[in-house]
Amino acid sequence: MKEGYELIYKRPKTLTTKRMHYCPGCFHSTIHKLLMEIVEEMDIQDRTVGVCPVGCSVFAYDYLDVDMQEAAHGRAAAVATAIKRMLPDRYVFSYQGDGDLAAIGTAETIHACNRGENFTFIFINNGIYGMTGGQMAPTTLEGQKTTTTPYGRNVATAGMPLKMAEMVSQLEKVAYVERVSCNTPANARKAKRALRRAFEIQGKGLGTTFVEVASNCPSGWKCTPVQSLDWLKDRVYPYYPLGVFKEPPKEQEQEKE
Repeated sequence: MKEGYELIYKRPKTLTTKRMHYCPGCFHSTIHKLLMEIVEEMDIQDRTVGVCPVGCSVFAYDYLDVDMQEAAHGRAAAVATAIKRMLPDRYVFSYQGDGDLAAIGTAETIHACNRGENFTFIFINNGIYGMTGGQMAPTTLEGQKTTTTPYGRNVATAGMPLKMAEMVSQLEKVAYVERVSCNTPANARKAKRALRRAFEIQGKGLGTTFVEVASNCPSGWKCTPVQSLDWLKDRVYPYYPLGVFKEPPKEQEQEKE
């Protein structure tokens, strides 16, 4: 650093220096950075374990400098359950896309939440199967065009897009649920607060924590990164509103202080 300059920002040491492969404009890289900033700030690098299944997130272990375990497609919640039960002092998170968490992994997701497994779901919802060719996902919006719905999603035959945050927040043993995004610096800061809150609640052993990221997929949506932000604002947020869906009772948190 040049003499006379003050360092005010740097890459977290918990993030590797490997060049990321994600498409331009994708929120995966932003969430990776925010997540690793939290791990560094909480000083839990040697006590954090991430689980990544199949999907765009499958190479997260190349970038997140913490212990990582790859899981079979849809089975991240089951693997995270096993890790947390065997190593209850660790901060455990699954990092999953909608094709994984809300499709092939729906059963694992719902039942882990219903049991109140004490780990954190990080759910990247970009409304499409980003890695495998842009097919319709359970979260694809009504009328949204994909490679398997060239005329738009027909809810009469495909059903309504799944609202996972709303769904899991109804389960008694789920402690914390929030939907966030990264389309603006302000929302990125809110996303970081949500992720940290989830980890802090996990550390108190209060139950399952679930952070959904309403994300974009410029490549899968066949648009520019800027156009994808417009789609998020105009189409995604009205159907998938941002905000907190569930918080643990204050007295319950205070008991665990």
